Amino acid sequence: MSTAIFVNLPVKDLGKSMDFFTRLGFSFNRQFTDENAACLVISDTIYAMLLVEPFFQTFTKKEIADATKSTEAILCLGVESRQRVDELADRALAAGGLPANEAMDQGFMYGRSFQDLDGHLWEVMYMDQDAVQERA
Repeated sequence: MSTAIFVNLPVKDLGKSMDFFTRLGFSFNRQFTDENAACLVISDTIYAMLLVEPFFQTFTKKEIADATKSTEAILCLGVESRQRVDELADRALAAGGLPANEAMDQGFMYGRSFQDLDGHLWEVMYMDQDAVQERA
């Protein structure tokens, strides 16, 4: 069974957010992109809907969290290599993102993290599946 996931994230400036993620190498599905929202394509089954805050507010009765001051979620992207971890994290920092935590290296698992322009936390993680099997 294949299940797609759509993560909805509030953003202050849709154009700047789209530019940020484009600089990381991601694309957008233009069919689901307008002045209120942009569909960030992370993979064939994972998407992040970047919603301007007033539009995001129409989906919830709760107050929108200020991700620069508190954390509601950490989005983790699993990638195919340690090199890809560094590439994606370095691109995020070069595009205006901020470092979130120190790099994590446990040998079989390596990751780095960053904050996007709105303060949302993203981790980029590589896990050597052969090493994980050996540990089991």
